[in-house]
Amino acid sequence: MNYNVTSIKSNETYDWLLNKHYAKRQCSISFSFGLFDNKILIGILTIGKPASNPLCIGVCGKENTQFVYELNRLCVNDNLPKNTLSFFVSQCLKMLPKMILVSYADTSMNHNGYIYQATNWIYTGKTKERTDIGKENGKHSRHYDKTIDYKLNRIFRSSKHRYIYFLGSKKDKRLFKQSLKYQVLSYPKGQNKRYDSSYKPTIQTELF
Repeated sequence: MNYNVTSIKSNETYDWLLNKHYAKRQCSISFSFGLFDNKILIGILTIGKPASNPLCIGVCGKENTQFVYELNRLCVNDNLPKNTLSFFVSQCLKMLPKMILVSYADTSMNHNGYIYQATNWIYTGKTKERTDIGKENGKHSRHYDKTIDYKLNRIFRSSKHRYIYFLGSKKDKRLFKQSLKYQVLSYPKGQNKRYDSSYKPTIQTELF
C-alpha cells in the first residue's frame, strides 16, 4: 500500500459525512484525519466529544470525563486492499494525545466492530435499545429547532456494540483501565453487512 495518513481540516470531511457515511449527518469534530493515496483523499476518520455527559462520566468516572472522546465516524472508499482500514485506524491512534476513546458498531447495520477488534480495543457489551425525540428525517433531538414540539415523534435507537481504547503513557493506560466502569467482555461475532458507500465526494484532493 502506498498510503499515508495525516490530519485534515474538519470541513474536508463534510461531504463524506453528509453524503457517503450511512448516518448522513455531521457530528462533533475535535480531531479529523484523512487517508490518502498519494494526494487523493480515500477515507476519513473523525473524533469528537460525546454529546452525553452521563456517558463521559460512566466510562471511567467523573474524574476522567475530560479525557473521554468518541471515534464517531470512519468511512473509506470501496474496494481498497485488505487491512487498509486497520492500517488507517492504527495510524490515527498514534497521532492522538492522552484520551479515553469510545466507539460504537451499530447492530441495525449488522456491524460487529471488527475494525476495533483488529486494532485491539476493549469490548464492553451492547447499549440498550431505546427511543427518543426526533425529527421526521430521523435526526437526533439535539439537531432540531428547540422551539418546535416534537414530543409525539419518538425515534427508535438501535442497540450498539460499545468499544473502548486508552491512549497515553503506560501509567495513563493502567490508571484508565483500573477506573473502567464497564465489564470487559469477549468480542462479538457475526456476519457483517456493508452499506452503500459508492458516493464519490467532490473534494478528493488535499488542499495546499
